[in-house]
Amino acid sequence: MYQPIAWKEDHILLLDQTKLPEQEVYIECRDLETVADAIRRLAVRGAPALGVVAALAVALEARIITGKTRDEFFHELQKLCNRILETRPTAVNMKWALHRVTEKLQSADTAQVKNLKKMLEQEALAIFHEDIEANQKIGIHGREIVPDQATIMTICNTGSLATAGYGTAFGVIRAAAEAGKKVLAVSCETRPLLQGSRLTAWELQKNNIPFVLITDSMAGYYMKKKGADLVIIGADRIAANGDAANKIGSYSLAILAHQHNIPFYVAAPTSTIDPDTQQGDDIPIEERKPEEITHIGNQRIAPDGVTVWNPAFDVVPFAYIAGIITEKGIIKPSFKDNIKKIIGEDR
Repeated sequence: MYQPIAWKEDHILLLDQTKLPEQEVYIECRDLETVADAIRRLAVRGAPALGVVAALAVALEARIITGKTRDEFFHELQKLCNRILETRPTAVNMKWALHRVTEKLQSADTAQVKNLKKMLEQEALAIFHEDIEANQKIGIHGREIVPDQATIMTICNTGSLATAGYGTAFGVIRAAAEAGKKVLAVSCETRPLLQGSRLTAWELQKNNIPFVLITDSMAGYYMKKKGADLVIIGADRIAANGDAANKIGSYSLAILAHQHNIPFYVAAPTSTIDPDTQQGDDIPIEERKPEEITHIGNQRIAPDGVTVWNPAFDVVPFAYIAGIITEKGIIKPSFKDNIKKIIGEDR
């Protein structure tokens, strides 16, 4: 198969998703800035993957911290965390992962900087391995809601490429297929960067899962003419009330699913839930460069000088969501109360 993230002795390997599906090329990252550039360019993307990669990048760069005292080490460590957090403001998993590693070190009963560096690497690798395990559990919980013969619509890419491995919404589809259920995936192409056609279609082929590729604007008509049993998406941040930020187009898909009486689910690890963000309107939405809309690849498709609005994400209100599939089970409405219950022991 394929491994989107690999930790080596002195570097991180990232599968360059900007080259897919034509080429499987890995980026060799030996410093934090190379990782940050890969994140900005969407060479690596997906909220769970970003959390893992952020922790690994900080652990890698922390090896060259020159501070001799505990305080000097933490001062430099915070600078590294701030640098990586600036790359993608919407995905909360980076904040969660970096908070986890720094909290772990802060509570450590050691003042030896070399020991702190080693602990940082160990905790980053723990996050890496736990993400794969969490995704597999999401798949196990999620496959229970999938009928034996199911058409499942999704958007963007939520497979192994968006995580440390296995996938979130894609992981539910994958787990259902592995359990012997006859699944047809309907992948929205996901403009403007085509993660659905470039990445999800590629992963569906790799996993031998039957699928149909459609443009985003075909989703409603597909629901009307051919039908769908479920819509399952991922998330970059889930607010305390259940509102979920995901790739642009998710909000429209939720409205269409509601109109056609199709259950709409969000699949994400609990690390994507941000209890400090009370509602969707409080989630920072990243806006990206106009060229992503005015061009496809290097080919201009719009007149020079046009005004462009390019938010990378939108927010699905909790009222449209039937459930949030996590590694701890499926959170049902009322989300505010049930989210507190499911993450209360941790945060």
